[in-house]
Order: sequence, then structure tokens, then C-alpha cells
Amino acid sequence: MKPRAIGKRRPYVRPMAGWWRRNPFFVEYMIHEGTAFFVAAYALVLLVGVVRLAQGEAAWNGWLQALHSPVAIAFHLLVLVAMVYHSWTWFNIMPRTLPPIFVAGKRLSATAITSGGLAATAFASAVLLLVVWRLST
Repeated sequence: MKPRAIGKRRPYVRPMAGWWRRNPFFVEYMIHEGTAFFVAAYALVLLVGVVRLAQGEAAWNGWLQALHSPVAIAFHLLVLVAMVYHSWTWFNIMPRTLPPIFVAGKRLSATAITSGGLAATAFASAVLLLVVWRLST
């Protein structure tokens, strides 16, 4: 066997392709992180709406008309599904990321934390929907 020169060693290169597909936890994590792009895309849609509102009534009405197109409606439905999944996974990991919460000397269960977050979100969404509905009529 021939001795190798010291400077000629090949470094170990860890294969990175598809590392997240080997573990279901990482698959869920990557899907969760991927849905953040839909959240950002919708934020951009709302930002364009604010810019159009600042440009005047004609620009605002044009933006509203664009939101009525079938492509925009399909986009909104896709974003809704992505946001619901993103929120659901966020509230599912919340018990693991929060410090322990004690109520009456007992530690609050993970189910109570997740349910509380989802209930608070549903309540806030319902209140916001009511306010917007009342203002639009």
C-alpha cells in the first residue's frame, strides 16, 4: 500500500440532498416553514392594496377588481389552506417552546396550551370578521 501525501487528503463531505425527508418530524417542519412563503405572499398582496389606496380611488378600485378574478380567488383559497396549516402547526409546537405555565399549582397541559391558542385565534378572527362586516354595511 502506497502512503499518501499529507496535503492530499480528501475531506469528508456529508450528503445533504434530501436530509429532511428521512425523518417525519423534519418533513412536517419543512412543510410548516414552506407555508411561511404563502404568508409572506399574502402580506405583499395587502401591501399592494395599501399602495393602491394611497394612489387614489381609481387605483384602489382596480386592485379590488383584480381580487375578483378567478386566479386571485384560487390564490386566496390556497393561501387560506396554507395559513390554517401554518397556524395549526405553530400552535402544536407552542407547548414545547413556552416555559412551563402553572395554574393553581399545577402545570398546564400541552393540550390546554394548544387549545387555548386556537380558541384565542378563533375568537379574535370572529371579532375581526364582525367588525369588518359591520363597517361594510
